[in-house]
Amino acid sequence: MGELWPVPDVLAYLAGRWRTERTVRDLASGAEGRFEGATAFEALTGGGLLSREAGAFTWQGVTRPAERTLRYEPGAGPGTADVRFADGRPFHSLDLASGRHVADHPCAADLYRGEFTVRDADNWRTVWRVGGPAKDLLLITDYSREGA
Repeated sequence: MGELWPVPDVLAYLAGRWRTERTVRDLASGAEGRFEGATAFEALTGGGLLSREAGAFTWQGVTRPAERTLRYEPGAGPGTADVRFADGRPFHSLDLASGRHVADHPCAADLYRGEFTVRDADNWRTVWRVGGPAKDLLLITDYSREGA
């Protein structure tokens, strides 16, 4: 892993539009997929950001539109965020003060473990490992600031 880029304020860093590229690997079957699109982090009334991801997901040769919406609300500490699903359910915390953060999210009997790393002012990555009886996945997403 390269040098980490400390981020004192997660919400200020994420605001704007990002090119988004994700690989998805099913570790049990070996199947691989790819998402290509963009993520827009737009201001929420009252503070925080609404993250809207939209693009195309290709799985086993079939490409379909895909989208996801998350809420990034101010966290408990300065410069941190609480990430929530669109319906308000908690997902995970996010603190990039060191340039790296690890978060867990239990989902039924599966566990999602995400590692967030910031490479520089315009590039960051998430690596989610999903394990349990229903899933055995590795999702790697690279974000590059549009216009950078």
